Amino acid sequence: MTRAFIALELSNDIKDRLTSAQQTLRGCKARLTFVDPKIIHITVKFFGEVDDKNLKKVIDALTSIPFSPFSLTVGKITVNNKNHPHTVWCTIDDDGEGERLFTLIEDALVPLGFARETRRFTAHATIARVKSSDPSLFTALDILDGNSYGSCRISGMKLKKSTLMPQGPVYEDLLEVKW
Repeated sequence: MTRAFIALELSNDIKDRLTSAQQTLRGCKARLTFVDPKIIHITVKFFGEVDDKNLKKVIDALTSIPFSPFSLTVGKITVNNKNHPHTVWCTIDDDGEGERLFTLIEDALVPLGFARETRRFTAHATIARVKSSDPSLFTALDILDGNSYGSCRISGMKLKKSTLMPQGPVYEDLLEVKW
């Protein structure tokens, strides 16, 4: 079994800018677990555990999805739920291209026995997880409001293996599909 997901990679410039945002968040009293900036990405589809024999079928399905490169801009740093925050993330403006790709991926994987996601796709990149909230988190988010994190071109997607370790996840590229 392989714990896997499909990701879109952000540019190193954007990751550097998000590292700066993480530094601001470190000053708040909320208990946060930060994502290693080197592995910040946009998750398009999370599989969980996939049987290794099905992994080959997933690879074949992903390579058959036609798509074109697109641009995106990393927007505001916010939380997934203002009343009960679990995730600190940055919004993504991609003119709907991420959602379009997500739909094509879902359509390609349903015949393989993968269930459709019940939630609507929201393009975002997680930068921290909230272990316990504090009002100072929202003060830090207000400080970050209006900052620019940059734009980049997405020219492919990656199927990644995720191995959970005590110090955080370790990702390994299983497939890169370039458009």
